[in-house]
Amino acid sequence: MDRPALRIMIRERLADGRLPHNHIPRLWGGPGNGETCDGCGETVTKGQMLMEGLSAKSSGVQLHVACFHVWDVERQVLGHEPSQPA
Repeated sequence: MDRPALRIMIRERLADGRLPHNHIPRLWGGPGNGETCDGCGETVTKGQMLMEGLSAKSSGVQLHVACFHVWDVERQVLGHEPSQPA
């Protein structure tokens, strides 16, 4: 997926609440295993890395590394939270 389309998709998911606005306090990563990325909706394959964590509301979030990066930038750019480490 190209970057502009991914940014738009993640902005929409931030706006409608499908992605959290706050940083994720605890993350872990590893190879994907067929999970669905909460950022782009595509499958995270075994050859890709998955970022996973619990949001402040204790809901699980699973993202490709690239989707995680775009989410982390967009949630701050849109003014949802002051800049904090993710």
